[in-house]
Amino acid sequence: MISSRSFRLLGARLRVASFSRSQDFYSGVLGLEAVPGEAGQLLLRVPGEEFPLLTLVERPGIPPAPAGAPGLFHLALLVPDRPALARILRRLAEKRWPIEGLSDHGVSEAIYLSDPDSNGLEIYADRPRADWPAHGSKIEMYTKRLDVSDLLSTDPTASADGLPRGTRLGHVHVRVTNLNKAEPFYTGSLGLEVTVRDYPGALFFAADGYHHHVGANTWGVQPEANADQAAGLEAVSAAVPGLAAPRTLVDPDGIRFELSPA
Repeated sequence: MISSRSFRLLGARLRVASFSRSQDFYSGVLGLEAVPGEAGQLLLRVPGEEFPLLTLVERPGIPPAPAGAPGLFHLALLVPDRPALARILRRLAEKRWPIEGLSDHGVSEAIYLSDPDSNGLEIYADRPRADWPAHGSKIEMYTKRLDVSDLLSTDPTASADGLPRGTRLGHVHVRVTNLNKAEPFYTGSLGLEVTVRDYPGALFFAADGYHHHVGANTWGVQPEANADQAAGLEAVSAAVPGLAAPRTLVDPDGIRFELSPA
């Protein structure tokens, strides 16, 4: 078991069908830098940052994951503040990239979209922790319509920049076949704490009092659907202070967490 006060997400590895198509999106739309990695890999990093935010693995011609398949629901990229979120919203509009949702979760404000392989993405900004809704000592999350006008008013320059320095992988949200089986893995093996239990069909897990580093849901799950030979999440990487050596943990639905000493 890993200490729940020592978990830090680093990045994620995704299977995609085409590097060139993916680079058009991740670099051309989101503004990430593309750097060649090992054979068959493309590293995507925020300008000015050294560690790759995402690693793409090319599997030419692979299809999107089947609807409802266990695996990736979305990767969530955390920007430093609301003005940065406003700028990326403007950029998505300028680039005419489809936006699938705009939500206020109380703890955060979020934009939802998908990459060219239908891998789900969230780009979000946290509210200050002192402003997070809570019931007693428990964090509360909800989904309301995002006040887009108020968000855009936070950026008086009206710029439309890409993802800025300081952007990081804030959380990963996965679709699972059974929450009762997922919970012991995320709390026991991975050492996270349940932060939100009353969101219908979902559980949220975190370290250090965060609202969630991992979300797990059963929304529309099709247990028989298999995403192993499709685009999707190959692994999540995280740093764990005090870990003696790298190790890999796999949840009941095959989702890999590659842990390294911090």
